[in-house]
Amino acid sequence: MSIPITIGLYFVLWWVLLFAVLPWGVRSQHEEEGRLLGTDPGAPIAPMMWRKALWTTVITAIVVGLIYVLVTYRVISV
Repeated sequence: MSIPITIGLYFVLWWVLLFAVLPWGVRSQHEEEGRLLGTDPGAPIAPMMWRKALWTTVITAIVVGLIYVLVTYRVISV
């Protein structure tokens, strides 16, 4: 796999996996009984976006690394 293809694959998979990671550990204001005035009861209390971005980065690196190895050793072909 060439470097531009690998970077493009990483970029696309990062965004796809971000949406898979976003619900992890989310507690809504309704669940915690800590409602702020003027906000939706389903809004998260602490979304922890930096932690989720870090997890997404790590998981994406593992997935892209696995795909790179599979393509390099011709287990799958592109």
